[in-house]
Amino acid sequence: MKVLVTGGAGFIGNTFVRHLLRLGCDVVNIDALTYAAAPEALASAEPRRNYTFIHADICDGAALAAALARHRPDAIAHLAAESHVDRSIAGPADFIRTNIAGTASLLEVAHAYWAGLRGERRDRFRFLHVSTDEVFGSLGPCDPPFVETTPYAPRSPYAASKAAADHLVRAWGTTHGLPVLISNGCNTYGSWQFPEKLIPLMLTRALAGAPLPVYGDGCQVRTWLHAEDHAAALAKILERGKAGEAYVTGTRDECRNIDLVTQLCALLDARIPDGAPHARLVAHVADRPGHDRRYAVDPSRIEQSLGWKPKWRLGDGLAATVDWYLAHRSWWQARIAKTLLPLPAELRAAE
Repeated sequence: MKVLVTGGAGFIGNTFVRHLLRLGCDVVNIDALTYAAAPEALASAEPRRNYTFIHADICDGAALAAALARHRPDAIAHLAAESHVDRSIAGPADFIRTNIAGTASLLEVAHAYWAGLRGERRDRFRFLHVSTDEVFGSLGPCDPPFVETTPYAPRSPYAASKAAADHLVRAWGTTHGLPVLISNGCNTYGSWQFPEKLIPLMLTRALAGAPLPVYGDGCQVRTWLHAEDHAAALAKILERGKAGEAYVTGTRDECRNIDLVTQLCALLDARIPDGAPHARLVAHVADRPGHDRRYAVDPSRIEQSLGWKPKWRLGDGLAATVDWYLAHRSWWQARIAKTLLPLPAELRAAE
């Protein structure tokens, strides 16, 4: 299979590209290389004959059409997106442009390409849109977890932009017959994640001896999926997913943010005892506007119909992630100063 991946230099994207290459797939990676990209993660892929990188924006329909015409993929996996909730609150325009307009641009080009295919190539073509569980909104403490039929109720500009993209993908599937697939994944973690997200932010700040900003009481609940498991799930959806279906993807292990931060601090204590206890650095700050209280997913459909299950347990995955960030200080240190969002005022004063 030859797969065109958008956003393949991003966090989940580069993990997915490396997974496809290990499976023996040909990969064409289209990425705009924005601030959160990690092209270094794909350095080992560059010499391969079955890997091609194209520096382009998904809003550039002409560049997308040229890539499809030249490389003739069997599938498109759409991972390119702006994804940080805090940034969507501070500046929603980029999210509307990339996540909504960019998805529409890609769908238009993909439909024209698919319409020109014939026979078996047309029948086996798939368009996979990689989305988030945040489109479903916020759960109460006793609510059942999200499933594929949970009504959409996005509460942040980011979640709303991804919900809009999901609706566009379904519309192209229903109106034009484009064989689409959607994955709604839970919070993902692992190596090469830009240090504005919760886990790498806590790790990189703790290693600098800086305050660890925890929103509100820290009792927001999330489920966590290792990036390698997420990549394997996406590959399984491409391989065996039924056109027109969505798949909620994740684990069943719910964890409060404050408990996650405490686990990370304990892992650092074991590795860097001179800095212990790292939990002394936790600083509760004013909660984020509209902060969703709880996410939880039920991945029964993808488990039962596609045979996918996560391999990483959260404790093991966190330990491996801590070790990775310890071993790759030069990578994340070079990115922090210029590109992270400003800290809350009380933490700036503390520093």
